[in-house]
Amino acid sequence: MEANERTKQEYAKMVERTSPKSPIGKNCLFAFLSGGAICTLGQMFRHWYFSMGWTEEECGLLVSVTLIGLSAVLTALGIYGRLGKHCGAGTEVPITGFANSVVSPAIEFKKEGMVLGMAAKMFLIAGPVIVYGTLTSMVVGVIYYLLGR
Repeated sequence: MEANERTKQEYAKMVERTSPKSPIGKNCLFAFLSGGAICTLGQMFRHWYFSMGWTEEECGLLVSVTLIGLSAVLTALGIYGRLGKHCGAGTEVPITGFANSVVSPAIEFKKEGMVLGMAAKMFLIAGPVIVYGTLTSMVVGVIYYLLGR
């Protein structure tokens, strides 16, 4: 065995000794409960919108917009990140995790200005097509709502 290979093995053993052990069962439980809580919240919004007279299709759109907006606000306030530390992968339910991944880089580069900072960096993770589509759908949804459905 050559010296380079031995060094790799020694390094791997050192990493194994010093790395904290992950409580997999606890992490899975928290991810399951937090993801379920987010989905339950979405279902509650859906029932609420339906009770207000919206159609099934409109309720689905409104729930998506609501969860995206709520996630974006919680990310901007620094709450979503703290939830993610405690709840783990459950907070990455696709729609809320997506909103978090769009807002986080924008906020991080806020000091660089609105155009070259927030607006440009918003596209860093999620991609311009997804961000443009989401923002456009939210604007169209608001216009649609304001014009009286």
